[in-house]
Amino acid sequence: MSFTSTPEGFRSGFVSFVGRPNTGKSTLTNALVGEKIAITADQPETTRHPIRGIVHRPDAQIIVVDTPGLHRPRTLLGERLNEQVKDTYADVDVIGLTIPADEKIGPGDRWILEAVRNVSPKTPIIGIITKLDKATKDQVGTQLLALHELLEGKSEVVPVSAQEGIQTEVLLDVITTLLPEGPKLYPDDHVTDEDQETRISEMIREAALSGLKDELPHSVAVEVDEILPSEERGGVLNVHAVIYVERPGQKNILMGKDGRRMSRITHTARQDIIKLLGTNVYLDIRLKVLKNWQSDPKSLGRLGF
Repeated sequence: MSFTSTPEGFRSGFVSFVGRPNTGKSTLTNALVGEKIAITADQPETTRHPIRGIVHRPDAQIIVVDTPGLHRPRTLLGERLNEQVKDTYADVDVIGLTIPADEKIGPGDRWILEAVRNVSPKTPIIGIITKLDKATKDQVGTQLLALHELLEGKSEVVPVSAQEGIQTEVLLDVITTLLPEGPKLYPDDHVTDEDQETRISEMIREAALSGLKDELPHSVAVEVDEILPSEERGGVLNVHAVIYVERPGQKNILMGKDGRRMSRITHTARQDIIKLLGTNVYLDIRLKVLKNWQSDPKSLGRLGF
């Protein structure tokens, strides 16, 4: 299905960034799309499902698939996330291997590259050095050489800073040359194929993860119960959601002293949801314990994994 007449030589297709958790894949996705569609946090395994963002160019339409970071799983959730990632890059046209400029290439990166090549041996791979803004010129130079070596000199390597917009256009140029010729796959006004409810639940989860450390981030899941126009106040949408954690102690952490952390989570998420929906929002969030949901097939199914 073509949405408008496609210029001659137009290219379209899918690119997926893979890498260890927390290598800047979601930040890069948002920078390329030009709008926040993937949540970012300082914890690994923030992304939980493939998110498609659409980059519109005069010569191409690039669909960026942001995936969870590949990792050696410790829970049933981790296993399912890995399966999702492998399914995703079996279907894409280009794979970008993301390596931060300020971290040495290690066994985890080699394991990921091997996993990608096993699942999708013919898909072209680009090396992407992320977080340029966090490294010195010497570190970047060393990393360029190391990544060229890891990819056996067969792939282009592009250093970028998603935060500062450095070299993102160069990266898009390189991706475009590797895509097949074809028509537009989405209308010009689309930035993502994520449904509204999923985007809202992700915004709440991002607000909940902010400032958290250690194991708790993996234990946080969000479900949007309902979105309804307010009967009392015109032009206001009531959004009701539940944050699930695995243990009562985690509930206390999210609640914070005198409920202060919970108030901050609600306030931050509400601002993001208002921006997304373009209307005033009343946000009601409840906290519930869903014991060990990460390892319970029934609970995982209920939460969409």
